[in-house]
Amino acid sequence: MATSSFFEDVLTPSGVVLNGPKSYDPQIRSPDLLSRIIRYGSIAVGESYMNGDWDVENLQEFIYRVVRSGVVERIWKIGAWRAIPTYLQHRFLNPQSIAGAKRVAEVHYDIGNDLYEEMLGKTMVYSCGYWKDAKTLDEAQSAKLDLACRKLGLKRGDRILDIGCGWGSLLMHAARNYGVQAVGLTISKEQATYAREHALGLPIEVRLEDYRETDDGPYDHIVSIGMFEHVGHRNYGTYFRTARKLLKDNGLFLLHTIGVDRTPKKPDPWFDKYIFPGGILPSPELITSNIEKTFKIEDWHNFGYDYSKTLEAWFENFDHAWPKLREKYDERFYRMWKFYLLSMAGDFRARHAELWQIVLSPHGVSGGYESVR
Repeated sequence: MATSSFFEDVLTPSGVVLNGPKSYDPQIRSPDLLSRIIRYGSIAVGESYMNGDWDVENLQEFIYRVVRSGVVERIWKIGAWRAIPTYLQHRFLNPQSIAGAKRVAEVHYDIGNDLYEEMLGKTMVYSCGYWKDAKTLDEAQSAKLDLACRKLGLKRGDRILDIGCGWGSLLMHAARNYGVQAVGLTISKEQATYAREHALGLPIEVRLEDYRETDDGPYDHIVSIGMFEHVGHRNYGTYFRTARKLLKDNGLFLLHTIGVDRTPKKPDPWFDKYIFPGGILPSPELITSNIEKTFKIEDWHNFGYDYSKTLEAWFENFDHAWPKLREKYDERFYRMWKFYLLSMAGDFRARHAELWQIVLSPHGVSGGYESVR
C-alpha cells in the first residue's frame, strides 16, 4: 500500500492514475511490479512491459505525460544505482571503440531486413522524416533526403561521403537526383548487402567499414544521418577530426542527429541493453566543444517534433505487418519493439529529445551560408 501511495503521489502532476479509467492510465497486472520498479529503476519499467506485467491502451500518451510533467525524472531516479555499471562503462571505458561499435549492428541493425522493410516503408530510411509539406511517411522521408542534399548544395560530379549510410537511401537519392558519386560507410552486414544490391548501376560504393578506418579523402561534401548517436562522448573529437580530414577546404558537412538539451551522464539502461548498446545522445555543449578549431557552424535546424510523427508511422507499419513478422519474432519482441517506438514518440512529442540538422564548414562559407528549409 505504501508503495502504491508513493507512485500515486509521484504521478499526480502528470494526471496519470494507476489502474485508472483513461486510455493513458497504466493497468497493473503483477502484484510486485511497483516494488520491482523501486528496486531496479527504469530498466524494470521496460522489462516489465515486455513481460506483460503492466499495460496501457495509449502508451505514447502515457510517456508524453510523465515526461512533459517532469515525473519521469523522479521515477528514473528510483533504483538509479542499478545504472552505475553502465555509467562507469561510458565514463571510463570506450564502448564505441572500433571493436565495440560493431555490437549495435549485431543487436539492432542486423536482426533482419524483413522487419525494416515492413517498418520503414519504400524509402528504407531509419531516421526522422521532414513533415513540413508531407502527408505520408514516404513523402516525409523523401523530403528529408532532399533537404539534406539542398543544404549541402550538391551538384553534378561532386564526390560525397555518407558516414553511417544505413540501407543506402541518401546515396541513391543524391546519385539519381543530383548526379553525384558517393561512398557510404556502414558497420552492418545486412545494410551493406541491401544497399549494394539496390544501388547497382549507380556511381555508388558501399563499404563495410568504420569511419575511423577511412582515409581516401578529400570529399566535396560529407553527410551523416542518424549515426552520431552511436559515436559516444569519448570519440567525438576523433569523429569531427576525421570528418575534417576527409573534407575539402570549401566543402560542407551535414550532421543529422538526435540530441538532448543537457549533457547526459549515462544512457538509459533499458535502451542500452535491448535497443542501442553503447548509444548515448549528445547535447549542444558536447557538440560545440568538440568542433572548436575544426569547424564553423553555418546552420542549426531543429525539427524534433517531426520525429514523434515518424515513430508513430513506423509503429503503424510494424503493427500492421505483425501477423507476417510473428512467424520469426515472438510476442516479447513485439512488446519490446512497441515500447521502443512509442516511448520514443512520446519523448519527442514532450520535447525532451530533439532532432538537429547542423551544417558545418571548415573555414566559414565565403559570402555567408544561406539556410535552407
